[in-house]
Amino acid sequence: MAFEAAAEKVKNLVSSPSNDELLELYALYKQGTVGDNTTSKPGMFDMKGKAKWSAWDGKKGVSQEEAKTQYISLVDKLVEKYKLKE
Repeated sequence: MAFEAAAEKVKNLVSSPSNDELLELYALYKQGTVGDNTTSKPGMFDMKGKAKWSAWDGKKGVSQEEAKTQYISLVDKLVEKYKLKE
């Protein structure tokens, strides 16, 4: 399936996407595989966890299919921007 292929592709980028791009990837992946975020918000000292939680929480209401479509589209853009390892 295209979603799994995109998830594999993104691991082989020549350079790492920006933090914002990584958060968007994470949020769309979680929304596409799990659905709406029902976990409790991480504590105030867990900055990375809180950023990931907030990004995912921002996708509430997006269907899993739509999230997968958006994820594939984002991966395609990142592959164009960062290229794949040979």
